[in-house]
Amino acid sequence: MAKRPETLDTALLMVELLRRIPRGRKVTTGELHQQLKSAGFDRDLRTIQRQLEILSEHFDIERDDRSKPYGYRWLERAQGLAVPRLTPQESLLLLLAQEHLKNLLPARLMQSMDGFFTQARRNLGDSQGPGADPARLEREWPRKVRVVATSQPLLPPKIEPGVLEAVSEALYANRWLALDYQNAAGKRKPIQVMPLGLAQQGPRLYLVCRYEGFDNERSLALHRIRKAEVSTLVFERPAEFDLQKYDDDGRFGFGEGQQVRLSFCITNEAGFHLRESPLSKDQQVRDVGDGWMEVTATVVDSAMLEWWLRGFGEAVRDVRRETAPVAPRT
Repeated sequence: MAKRPETLDTALLMVELLRRIPRGRKVTTGELHQQLKSAGFDRDLRTIQRQLEILSEHFDIERDDRSKPYGYRWLERAQGLAVPRLTPQESLLLLLAQEHLKNLLPARLMQSMDGFFTQARRNLGDSQGPGADPARLEREWPRKVRVVATSQPLLPPKIEPGVLEAVSEALYANRWLALDYQNAAGKRKPIQVMPLGLAQQGPRLYLVCRYEGFDNERSLALHRIRKAEVSTLVFERPAEFDLQKYDDDGRFGFGEGQQVRLSFCITNEAGFHLRESPLSKDQQVRDVGDGWMEVTATVVDSAMLEWWLRGFGEAVRDVRRETAPVAPRT
């Protein structure tokens, strides 16, 4: 492949810098340097500093040099740069993606997208000019949709600063992680782990990993990690590991993948929703009279299943489990 001319590389670098300089807050040279590095622009810090000095002289960019590191931002009424300009629909999609994926994408990748998120928010901001507002419907949409809780809402546990960033970086780059981990019993110890997956369960985040010297997977709660450090050592991701299968086996529900043929009786009132949202594709429902129905389904046996059944109290009776062959689940 032919090498790009140096002038073109410089122009592309300037465009990327202009797109990532925010409004309403300042960004430092170091932050922009890291964003560009994550986006594939391998330039030294001094080069970024020189380009920012040039850009602040020719564009409506404020440079705050009262203290180091210097901060840069677009002036409030500046036109800025949008190449290509995001449509209202694209802006809406970006902001929705940011909200729902912020804990599931590598932290550096999210940081490298900050300029686009800023542009999207501005595109959907309140219209200041006269006449029709073409983005009005898109701006209204987030207030028209909502993801609602299926159980008692809980606030997310506190995650130590830098932990999510280190975990996501190591997971993305297939690098070993050095953790200072405190388990649910309060025991704290240093461990070396191979990060394999990241899952969000309600308000909590879990790291699926293998301990050094072991070939089985475990789930570690991120809020119990006191410190995380990314190693320079790279590992080869196990070909046999599949995060979806790990989930399908009920591992996040504290199960071991054992499928059972479950049957129980439940009152019609408490179990009506199971007629609309079945436990499995092979679920069968049979009326047994006196306001009760019998439900039979193939499910993964787990502590979460037990908690779910107990949650119905006296509305559930005659619970039976039989070992079942592996069968497709919903």
